[in-house]
Amino acid sequence: MSKTIFITGASTGIGEATARAAVNAGWNVGLFARSEDKLKALADEFGDTALALPGDATDLASQTQALKALADAFGAIDAAYANAGTGLSASGTQAGDPDEWEQMIRLNIMGLLWTTKAAMPYLKETKGHLLMTGSAAGRVHIKGSVYGASKWFVHGYGGNIAEEMRAFGGRCTVIAPGMVDTPFFDEGKPDKLQPEDVARSVLFALDAEARASIQEVFLMPTH
Repeated sequence: MSKTIFITGASTGIGEATARAAVNAGWNVGLFARSEDKLKALADEFGDTALALPGDATDLASQTQALKALADAFGAIDAAYANAGTGLSASGTQAGDPDEWEQMIRLNIMGLLWTTKAAMPYLKETKGHLLMTGSAAGRVHIKGSVYGASKWFVHGYGGNIAEEMRAFGGRCTVIAPGMVDTPFFDEGKPDKLQPEDVARSVLFALDAEARASIQEVFLMPTH
């Protein structure tokens, strides 16, 4: 029987690449993002194995409703990937825009918490797997980086949730890439990691034997 994964930020970049990799590996996918047109196009391409779930990751009710619809469609949810995130136009604290910080925190931190909160009842039923997109910026100190601090939260919280999920046989993995060539950046980064590289790391963690909990995958570009 096919397993089912819920993916936030599924319309582009790492989320889209992970959805493709999961479908190719035989998973059903719930595609969650704000871009309804992009989600519908992906769901049409993937066929009966995909469900487009347009919504806002910063809204708990939106994620709760999407997960219920996914469970109703496929019967159970085996994994959830809290991937949606954003960066900042100005780096550092002194030069930063407080309004932009607030928007980033709503998505990078609160959106992650909402995915965890909404998905956990389903993951308890299946002894399932929670994944989060962290970052190399959450593994090293970067001068004044508020974005980096938001990713340090992901790494710390991911470890805490891994301990919580261990009690019922579930697993949590933080996927921590360095620079990835995605629409996150205004200019292309063809010599850096590609979204498909990160997607392979997600599938690697998901495919691990049940006795093995891969709590972090830290991947960096060669150059």
